[in-house]
Amino acid sequence: MEKIKTVKGGQFLVKETMPQDIFIPEEISEEQKMIMDTCRDFQEKEIFPMQDRIDEQEEGLMTDLLDKAGELGLLGIAIPEEYGGFGQDMNTSMLSTEVMGTYSSFAVAYAAHVGIGTLPILYYGTQEQKEKYLPMLASGEYKGAYCLTEPGAGSDANSGKSKVKLSEDGSKYILNGQKMWITNGGFADIYTVFAKIDDDKNLSAFIIEKSFPGISLGQEEKKMGIKGSSTCMMFFEDCEIPVENLLGERGEGFKIALNILNNGRIKLAAAVLGAGKKVISNTINYANERIQFGTEIANFGAIQYKIAEQATRTYAVESAIYRCSNDIQNTKHHLIEEGMSKEQASVQAQKEFAAEAAILKVAASEVLDYVVDEGVQIYGGMGYSAEAPMERAYRDARINRIFEGTNEINRMLVVDYLLRKAFKNELPLLSASQAVAKELMSIPDFGEEDTSLLAAESKLVEGFKKCALLVAGAAAQKFMQKLSKEQEILMNISDIITDCYQAESLLLRVKKLVETKGEETCKEQIAICKVFFYDAADRIHKNAKDAANSISSGDELRMMLLGLKRFTKHSGLNSKEERRMIAKKLIEENKYCF
Repeated sequence: MEKIKTVKGGQFLVKETMPQDIFIPEEISEEQKMIMDTCRDFQEKEIFPMQDRIDEQEEGLMTDLLDKAGELGLLGIAIPEEYGGFGQDMNTSMLSTEVMGTYSSFAVAYAAHVGIGTLPILYYGTQEQKEKYLPMLASGEYKGAYCLTEPGAGSDANSGKSKVKLSEDGSKYILNGQKMWITNGGFADIYTVFAKIDDDKNLSAFIIEKSFPGISLGQEEKKMGIKGSSTCMMFFEDCEIPVENLLGERGEGFKIALNILNNGRIKLAAAVLGAGKKVISNTINYANERIQFGTEIANFGAIQYKIAEQATRTYAVESAIYRCSNDIQNTKHHLIEEGMSKEQASVQAQKEFAAEAAILKVAASEVLDYVVDEGVQIYGGMGYSAEAPMERAYRDARINRIFEGTNEINRMLVVDYLLRKAFKNELPLLSASQAVAKELMSIPDFGEEDTSLLAAESKLVEGFKKCALLVAGAAAQKFMQKLSKEQEILMNISDIITDCYQAESLLLRVKKLVETKGEETCKEQIAICKVFFYDAADRIHKNAKDAANSISSGDELRMMLLGLKRFTKHSGLNSKEERRMIAKKLIEENKYCF
């Protein structure tokens, strides 16, 4: 049996990856395609015709739709077969999440149920808890929700005030407190609730059934977007919880919450990817139909630029999403082979790639925001009308930069996760940074020019990583323990790392495609790669320059700036023609087709 090849989280910054070592969406199996088709058919038949009724929160409609999804097995794709699910792998779960993310209000309810509403029990539950709850969560008989956020505890989740005390007879816990922004709160049957026992420093987690005494719900929130999803406050007044419903160990709740968020972030990236592809297809359809000045607006260069840029950003982040998904999957399988339980292996594998999950959450949500914004613009006046699909898409997209931790928090987490690994000697970031700094003092070896396909992009990837390492190393050396207070610099570094990860993932994907399909067949994908790198070079240089000016001065700064300019030097590109080629393919296909 072939040994599973694994990598470490964050290793992409210090080690070369080969095209054959990544998974790309073009490689999906027939079984995966069938599952995606089932999801797509369900969306088109059951969700799309109901969007207005969903947004009006028609009584019982969302639960009915979740029931239908359960009948098709769509709620149990990632749940093991012994608990009534399909037991599919990470890649398959991500592919189905992408398709199910197409229509946002339902996507939110679905994602909350199968993700944060179910996974805490799957990963941390006792055997009895799993046997009791997972089959009914997989079938949809029970709907799940997750109760972490409180009025005074958002990003700082561990500061929550909800308290639990053990009853005098020791048979139950008594919970008092309140939770807010609870997705599926209005109709869920099972809640994973976080609260502190007595004066504990850290949260504990509890499985609470809707039927337990002492629970009341607030009114449904009136929201900017995702109007059809249930979001409400929950109040617990002497709520009685059987002692056997403690989830995991006492004081382990904060760890459970963080580890579940790792899964939630990468799954959110997949869901918004699906939403973005649908918006691009709608945009292209409209551009091909709308006549102005005697021709379809798809023929105008300004519109082609927007369509090509929508597709370029989407294709790049998709490449990174499935690269990471496959790395998590391989790591999980490796850990199982080493003797770890499936549940422990899932948690550990997702924790290993926590930085990448945060990268993808930020990148994908901001790509979707660009896609919907330009979608409204291409539709023009109709884009602002609720009669057309862009108005809903625009409103629904905005929440994704807040869900699963704000993008600002996630940007800082990217750097924090990676530096923690470096300080634990799990990742040689500091020595790699020192090597880059040393390189600045030497005469560059330009060697012979490589004129092979995408050679310039391959060289730029190396330079991009050097920018990240140089700036991160300089910041860590100067500020040390106070670096967490330098949030502007952290966000500069995070954005550099995010561009690095997307650029390399995109390059590897296109190289792998060319190897299997040939250069001519992949000419549009090659164009996407070139355009992305052309723009990424400028973004990385700007972020690195901003950070360098905040870190250094004098000769040291001048040396850094010279190095950053060298590492991001681009020989130039006729990006207009490359974008026109990309747009031409999309317009001819009349949909997102990559």
